[in-house]
Amino acid sequence: MKHLPYTVSSESVSEGHPDKVCDYIADSVLDAYVAQDKHSHVACEVMCKNNFVILAGEISSKGRVNYEELVRTAIREIGYVNAGEPFNADAVHLLIGISRQSAEIDQGVTVAKNKDGEQGAGDQGMMYGYATDETPQLMPVPIFLAHKLTRGLAQDRNDKKHAWLRPDAKSQVSVVYEDGRPVRVSHVLVSTQHTPDIKQAGILKYVKHDLAPRVLGKWFSPDIKFYANPTGSFVLGGPSADCGVTGRKIIVDTYGGVGRHGGGAFSGKDPSKVDRSGAYFCRFVARQVVRAGIAKRVEIQVAYAIGMAKPLSIKVDTFGTGDEKAAVALVKTFDFRPGAIVERLKLLRPIYRKTTNYGHFGRPGLPWEE
Repeated sequence: MKHLPYTVSSESVSEGHPDKVCDYIADSVLDAYVAQDKHSHVACEVMCKNNFVILAGEISSKGRVNYEELVRTAIREIGYVNAGEPFNADAVHLLIGISRQSAEIDQGVTVAKNKDGEQGAGDQGMMYGYATDETPQLMPVPIFLAHKLTRGLAQDRNDKKHAWLRPDAKSQVSVVYEDGRPVRVSHVLVSTQHTPDIKQAGILKYVKHDLAPRVLGKWFSPDIKFYANPTGSFVLGGPSADCGVTGRKIIVDTYGGVGRHGGGAFSGKDPSKVDRSGAYFCRFVARQVVRAGIAKRVEIQVAYAIGMAKPLSIKVDTFGTGDEKAAVALVKTFDFRPGAIVERLKLLRPIYRKTTNYGHFGRPGLPWEE
């Protein structure tokens, strides 16, 4: 059956976006604990605004972390070092509100305490995984290209290719689909923080004639409609301008609005939290379905109850692009219990800081992408 043409848009944000600053700090806290104690239970939330950073959450670990040193290092790595702005690595004040993990949760996720003698899910909820053959990375084209643009901005800034680039940035890409397949990019929007000495026209020229041709590759066309900093100016950015909070970029982190989302964020959570590990494993299994040629695209949903290891349900949808019975049969061969996921993907390692930016999926070096 033929489909009417439609357009899908997806956005990406840079590591300097206020919410991503918070995600990066939270994942830095997680890695610091896991590096010392792989069985650390971490649920770290962060808020950044002006010259304040607030750490909150629940952490149980044998490890010890110097929060102030860690936070300043993370902010410095992102690039907020300008003493003229309220939010910079040397000037922030840290407020801490962290307690131990609830014993009632611990008795469900710790094998020795669980009534069934295995690791239960750290919370209830449903997680989704998605894969499509639209790109070699098995990611939807719109989010894949949006991430390439923001990564390109960050690379140019870190390489000091353009001195006017600053850490906070966003991109948005619109892709036209015909008969269910991506055929061309129609619109590209880039908003980037900058120094006062460059004007909007100069930024648009850079995006249109330098950045986009380099990073979009075969998807670049002079017929694309380009927009840069539509308000005209973006000098004040990052947490100096906007409040950042962990877990607010969940669509950026996943598939760009293609496919469903269970609502759970990733950053700052150890793998006993199935919001993270369950979503990673659903992506891992979805990749196997597409790689096997069973379907062109597939979505997998898994649902858990807190303290229970066995999922309540697993659902497979191939959207009419393949053999759904074969897809279900393949998915049933995988073990979705949290302990099995952690073991198979080797998740008790300090690997989480490198997941924070430019999507948790579609990038090499991550165990659920191998």
